[in-house]
Amino acid sequence: MAVLRKNYSLKEHNTFGIEANAKYFFEFDTLEEIHDFLSKNDIVSIQYLITGGGSNLLFTEDFNGLIIHPNILGIKILEEDDESVLVQVGANEVWDDFVAWTVSKGLAGIENLSLIPGVVGATPIQNIGAYGVEVKEVIESVEAICVETNKEVTFSNANCEFDYRNSVFKNEYKNQFIITQVNFRFLKNKAFKVHYGTIAKELENYTEVNLKNIREVIIKIRESKLPDPKQLGNAGSFFKNPIVNKTQADVLQEKHPNMPIYELNEMQSKLAAGWLIEQCGWKGKRIGDAGVHKDQALVIVNYGAAKGSDILHLANDIRKSVLYKFGVKLELEVNAI
Repeated sequence: MAVLRKNYSLKEHNTFGIEANAKYFFEFDTLEEIHDFLSKNDIVSIQYLITGGGSNLLFTEDFNGLIIHPNILGIKILEEDDESVLVQVGANEVWDDFVAWTVSKGLAGIENLSLIPGVVGATPIQNIGAYGVEVKEVIESVEAICVETNKEVTFSNANCEFDYRNSVFKNEYKNQFIITQVNFRFLKNKAFKVHYGTIAKELENYTEVNLKNIREVIIKIRESKLPDPKQLGNAGSFFKNPIVNKTQADVLQEKHPNMPIYELNEMQSKLAAGWLIEQCGWKGKRIGDAGVHKDQALVIVNYGAAKGSDILHLANDIRKSVLYKFGVKLELEVNAI
């Protein structure tokens, strides 16, 4: 059912658990409801924001505008043949629940993305990734509604312009489309990716390498490194792993032989943001109720009563120290509002 609320608390709609209010909050369950709302309200001229599970948002103050929250649910197999299965998923399905569903159905492709917080509709925006897998590898298309025209649009994988933690929805079309469903194509007989990090080593404790065991290993690894947002407010990785040119990477490694560097191609290398932050002495540091997690320097946490501005101030101090020590600019992975 469609509901429009006023002066609505957003604390339960962001995984940092930040206290902030929205002037207006509209949520809907069906395409008909959002079409009706857009036809009766010219929202293009006002401040508005489209949200999902809030796992990538940092509210630094009250939001003096309209928040649109899709509640569309459902997982449906659209087609299946000898080679693949096409699955349509509602935008508000919990991502990890969907991963569990694919594992139960024997569909390989996103098991490495287990336990990532958030909802399905947000995954193409961020092009979420972990342990050698990115969601772009299985997205067939994204269904959305254009806020300005109130028309339904389907974006092919190519139209999404996926890149590292990036897509057209974060750039050219930022906040212009309400994602309603995502269509995923899973190839049958797909090879597992288990050679990233410690996955292969953990799998040695199992008698068989299968989807269920891979998911268990991924969950075990993530739980050992990352805090549960339900227990300690956070948004996962706060910064992107920086990508630099090969020349800069070589210079950095000469100065810092222990620096982890991952070669992407002949021209670019990826650095480990967590390592850079840790070398600057931030790991486990706490300023008031904002702090850097004791086990993972890439994660900024809210110990209880931190304001969004406190967390952003800490993040900016971290960026300054990494730039001073290494000459590397860190980009936020979290969307600060």
